Amino acid sequence: MDSVKPNYFRLIVLAVMCVTGITLAAAYAFICAYVYLEPTLPSVAAMKNNELSVPLRVYTSSGDLIAQIGEQRRNPVKYDQIPLIVRESFIAAEDDRFFEHHGFDWQGVLRALFVNATSGETQGASTITMQAARSAFFTQDRTVRRKLQEIFVTQRLEHEFTKEEILALYLNVIFFGQRSYGVAAAAETYFGKPLDKLTLSEAATLARVPQWPSKYNPIANPQGAAERRNYVLRRLREKGYITPEQEVSAKAEIVSSEAHRALADVEAPYVAEMVRLEIEKRFGKGAQDAGYKVYTTIDGRLQAAANKALRVGLVDYDRRHGWRGATNKVELTGNENVEALEALLDEYGSVGFLQPAIVVSVAEKQAQVYIKGQGTANIEWAGLSWARRRASDLALGPAPKSAAEVLARGDVVFVVHERPDAPAALAQVPEAESALIALDPNNGAVLSLVGGFDFFSGNGRFNRVTMARRQPGSGFKPFLYSAALANNFTPASVILDAPITVDDPNAEEVWRPRNHGGGLNGPTRLREALVQSRNLVSIRLLRELGVKPVIDYAQNFGFSKEQLMRANNLTLALGSFDATPLQVVSGFAVFANGGYRVAPFYIDRIEGPGGQIVYSAEPATVCAECKDPISSVSEAERAKSKDLSATMVPPTPLTAEARRTQAAEQAISPEVNFLINDIMRDVITRGTGRRAMALGRSDLRGKTGTTDQSVDTWFNGFNESIVASVWVGADDNRPLGELEEGALTAVPIWVDYMREALRGVPEKQRTIPDGIVEMKVNANTGGTDNADLAPLFEYFRADMPPSPEGYQGGETVGPQDIDPTSPDQPPAGNDPIF
Repeated sequence: MDSVKPNYFRLIVLAVMCVTGITLAAAYAFICAYVYLEPTLPSVAAMKNNELSVPLRVYTSSGDLIAQIGEQRRNPVKYDQIPLIVRESFIAAEDDRFFEHHGFDWQGVLRALFVNATSGETQGASTITMQAARSAFFTQDRTVRRKLQEIFVTQRLEHEFTKEEILALYLNVIFFGQRSYGVAAAAETYFGKPLDKLTLSEAATLARVPQWPSKYNPIANPQGAAERRNYVLRRLREKGYITPEQEVSAKAEIVSSEAHRALADVEAPYVAEMVRLEIEKRFGKGAQDAGYKVYTTIDGRLQAAANKALRVGLVDYDRRHGWRGATNKVELTGNENVEALEALLDEYGSVGFLQPAIVVSVAEKQAQVYIKGQGTANIEWAGLSWARRRASDLALGPAPKSAAEVLARGDVVFVVHERPDAPAALAQVPEAESALIALDPNNGAVLSLVGGFDFFSGNGRFNRVTMARRQPGSGFKPFLYSAALANNFTPASVILDAPITVDDPNAEEVWRPRNHGGGLNGPTRLREALVQSRNLVSIRLLRELGVKPVIDYAQNFGFSKEQLMRANNLTLALGSFDATPLQVVSGFAVFANGGYRVAPFYIDRIEGPGGQIVYSAEPATVCAECKDPISSVSEAERAKSKDLSATMVPPTPLTAEARRTQAAEQAISPEVNFLINDIMRDVITRGTGRRAMALGRSDLRGKTGTTDQSVDTWFNGFNESIVASVWVGADDNRPLGELEEGALTAVPIWVDYMREALRGVPEKQRTIPDGIVEMKVNANTGGTDNADLAPLFEYFRADMPPSPEGYQGGETVGPQDIDPTSPDQPPAGNDPIF
């Protein structure tokens, strides 16, 4: 028996030696692997300065967020910005011994193996530190090399970072599906709320998504997400983070989610898209994920006012043209709960401020609807009575007498519902479109920009402010009349308002223009012709001035020669060339700022990924100290800048010395600017823009515009502090309707916007330049002779006083001017171009 004992001893020693050898060999291999892979590992400095893929962020001038743009949605947050219940949910779900282990949790590995084998639940063995290392510094490759790198970086993280820093890193880099990285982005994506507003149920739901983002996110699989949420809630209760009562309450919540856009403080998607394109142009396609911050010139308060004014105006226009019927119809059994109603509305999204809804009941003078994401609301008669059935594009049916004539149970419709405590109103997605652009006339900064009713639907991404080339109509007349006032005409010059025909050999037929609404005034002073927007006077005025001189003069306002030459005939008087709303408002900015040319721009500064300023705008500015313009820009660059549709970002800033003295270039004389301003004030007080008098101000100027058959309708208005243009029309150039005109479609939008834009802004009257005199003339002739017979006080350039007999232009009416088929007083009807 004694002889056997040494054999056991030798076996034990041999086993120990084998284990030791294997251990030493493994350790040696591990060390060799570390030495080999160490150059490929991120250094401690690199790890501490790890730059996450951060989306491009766009801000207003005051720092409010407009948009986050990038391939990855990410909103990095600090540890103390992450709510406690969110941190606890992830620890309970992923690594409950996170604050106890040193990166590798062998107990957790054994527990995960046991749970996976016995309960059917899936429990991972990777610690939070390991997942942070994998997500922050490596790809998702499943190779031995990558796994070893992950182990080494995990150890480095544990030695160089605090547990709080590791947890914050993990919660910022982990993938949640739907292009969302980090828990803050996931909260916005799935629940449409900031991180600090998550409920217990929502936090627990998110905590289980990273294990299988594509399959178990609450959008793709609400039931699976609920089951996994309940597991997290149980773990939270077992760890003592929540009470049993809280667990029961959170489990009772229905898991409901839909994809939400990134949260923003200000709605300006057209501006955000412009910024994206500009950043990509300047810094390359990868720039939108490099963490750039762009501060625009947008005023958040005014942008909100612009959005609302444009949408209300288009909805009002659409209502004038009748009810086209429900969007769709669904079958209702009467037993639908909220989930069922939401499912029926799942394919319908909001459009602008219009919300999709289902009609659930109809009474005599009202209807009840279920509004997607909001619940039930009533549509009272005031919100229904407008809905006359559209019989055709030109005719409407009789006014409805009951709600049943308009709606039926199961109709899918759109409603306006701005407050939970207010009734809803029936609406429909407008067939027309609009654009609104407002500038600071003193430097060209864009204050508000809305390129359409809704950026995210239909043809929404088409930015009508910068892309839509439309005829400005009579909105061009102030530029024509300015050219006249800069030459030998005065506001009292008399031009004949009488029929005219133009037989252009290049045209297919004779042109016989008419005044809007018909009617002829005979001899008409220029002031009255512009105030009442007389087409025939304007055509005669252009003929006397000459088309080429007017084209040359109009370039002072930013219009390019090429676009003006497209109307190289008398139709130019009626604004028959194409221009974008941006170009039109830029031209009116000259009138608003005293006669100086400013270039519109919307980017104030750009900050690089490290926070350094890589671009800062230095626009030419109208200022009291620098009325003498100087410029370091070449003539070629100035000529190129005249086409304002190309870009609104000013060129690279000038040198520091040039910036100190840079001033806006004078476009028209102070005297001409004063005269045209004074006439356009009358347009507001007693002319085509008199609806703007609703604002109760005396410092407003402007001009309407309506083209042939009301295809394009405009209002361009301003005072010294702001200039804004509104266009309304159809993308496919369909007429807006026989009775529609700029005064009816565009002016109300402009008024609603300016009511907010000018709130608290004191009125300021223009001073009379030294080169202006006021004289008494005869109202019929515009001359000083017999002034007492028909006295009229008028302003004149001091170097261009009225003659005794006055100026009588176009008074000779020959056969070439008379349309023999037209009566002296043509009937009211559609205007060729107004």
